[in-house]
Amino acid sequence: MIRRRSERVLARRLRDGGRIDEGRRPEELIVEEPLEVRLDGTIVATTMRTPGHDFELAAGLCFTDGLLGGAAIETCRYCATGSAVETEFNVVSIDTGGLAPTPTPRLSTTSSSCGICGSTQIDELASRLTPLPIYAPWSTELMLGIVDQVRADQELFASTGGVHAAAAFDREGNVSVLREDIGRHNAVDKVVGNLLLESRLPATGHALFVSGRASFEIVQKAWAAGFEAMIAVSAPSALAVETATVAGMTLMGFVRDGACNLYCEPEVSDR
Repeated sequence: MIRRRSERVLARRLRDGGRIDEGRRPEELIVEEPLEVRLDGTIVATTMRTPGHDFELAAGLCFTDGLLGGAAIETCRYCATGSAVETEFNVVSIDTGGLAPTPTPRLSTTSSSCGICGSTQIDELASRLTPLPIYAPWSTELMLGIVDQVRADQELFASTGGVHAAAAFDREGNVSVLREDIGRHNAVDKVVGNLLLESRLPATGHALFVSGRASFEIVQKAWAAGFEAMIAVSAPSALAVETATVAGMTLMGFVRDGACNLYCEPEVSDR
């Protein structure tokens, strides 16, 4: 089933400080709906998202939050207690055959503007994730060029102006996965979920692009997926830089207009 990801509403267009009223005209707005994610029958998250690629989102969220515990996903489907139609395709159930650790139910809703912020600290991450393997430095020129490449393919942003994007790309500048969502963390989870379901993790030799800021949560998701580098159009947080440093990840922010800030990259002598 193809889900509606945007809809038209009428809005008045005002210019010149409100002195000129151009009248009402249709505007395309992004759709935002809740998605309930269940792991082996337990609700582990409810997040506000843009419909589409829901299986990737659910799989990526469970993986990057460490909920799978190394267990393989056996099935991923809509619905849990009723049919997909009854739940309006807003419930995704992931089944590992009971091999994943017993999850702790999470009943609060995650907003589209932030993820499950502060749910994991760096020391807890380090206990389940190891520093990235040694890798060759990434080309700054290549990283800067990715921004325009991704922007050109952001169809939902072009029509609504209201979504974030995340993309995985390799050292040749080839974008393998691009996803858009009203939540930047959802866009990242969709990218990671795609790679997971296609057995392409860890993301060795790949970097992650995000269209917004680089928060701690986004960096930990990139680390969990094995991305060697991450570039963000906006700023990182101090905790995000600290996390990327511990992970051995290259982190760039304010990547725009042919310039960037390089916050951290590993030195071979430090590894």
